Amino acid sequence: MQAFPRSTTATATAVVVPPSLALPVIESSFPRQLHPYWPKLQEKTRLWLLEKRLMPADKVAEYADGLCYTDLMAGYYLGAPDEVLQAIADYSAWFFVWDDRHDRDIVHGRAADWQRLRNRLHTALDAPRSHLHHPDPLVAGFAESVLRLYGFLPHTWNQRFARHFHAVIEAYDREFHNRAEGRIPGVGEYLALRRLTFAHWIWTDLLEPSAGCELPDTVRRNPAYRRAALLSQEFAAWYNDLCSLPKEIAGDEVHNLGISLITHAGLTLEEAVEEIRRRVEGCVSEFTEAERNALALARQIDDGTVRGRELSTAVRTCVGNMRNWFSSVYWFHHESGRYMVDSWDDRATPPYVTNEAAGEK
Repeated sequence: MQAFPRSTTATATAVVVPPSLALPVIESSFPRQLHPYWPKLQEKTRLWLLEKRLMPADKVAEYADGLCYTDLMAGYYLGAPDEVLQAIADYSAWFFVWDDRHDRDIVHGRAADWQRLRNRLHTALDAPRSHLHHPDPLVAGFAESVLRLYGFLPHTWNQRFARHFHAVIEAYDREFHNRAEGRIPGVGEYLALRRLTFAHWIWTDLLEPSAGCELPDTVRRNPAYRRAALLSQEFAAWYNDLCSLPKEIAGDEVHNLGISLITHAGLTLEEAVEEIRRRVEGCVSEFTEAERNALALARQIDDGTVRGRELSTAVRTCVGNMRNWFSSVYWFHHESGRYMVDSWDDRATPPYVTNEAAGEK
């Protein structure tokens, strides 16, 4: 069925959502918005990928816009200053390239290359300025994007971001070993790991520079705020699993909720797909109540002081963007060439990646 009247990519064709992946509630109740900076964002991130040598020029020219990485961020962080959104979009593009390097290192058995990269990213996260000219473009690009993100809010936010991303790197290492050993984690283990590999708390942290305000722990850890944030991220991770299941089965992946359900819960493929859909739809319905509670928290915070009004406004902005994440993630999965497995020459090899090892030996 034709689900959305237009695409944000250069082509003006309507987006067709397969019935098995369609979520009418998203299409009707979570209207999609795009940051007005988006066209410039797309152009500048494309140039950044070239400048940082994160993708070969021919791959950038052919695939960068169609991968829709900037669309995803422009549909999420509404209201962000242009320079903040640009830094987030470049970092997000880097994240996808890193994910692809991780995948190719696994596929080609490059364990030493991965361990070298893992260690360098940990070091660059704590000292980005000293890694801006690293010979591995992935390390240098990471350092540059992180350094920009570190410039928007106080050092306490930077420390939290670094702590959260150190955990993401280690989760990717656990994924590496699971895939190298052909080990499929159990459902509970997988769900805990997924919160890290999908970087739930990184994307939630980035709501704050978008709102121009670091939220205190009392707000971020408040059950009302945390529940809304978690539901928006769980929706994204599980919907990603639903959409990427064919790609990941073709690539002998072991990390997908569907694969864990089939292996450890004894479900058929059809039953696993239905269970993921149930969880995805549950996130949407539960978010509506969580959103109300988080907005009630924002009203409570506004105590008439300047600080109270500032925090209240920031919380409302963050919660509004949690809502935007649902529609942005949904449409991204049906516009991005990242999930169009049936159009690839080799269903196990994305056409936008390079298979060569990279980085200084």
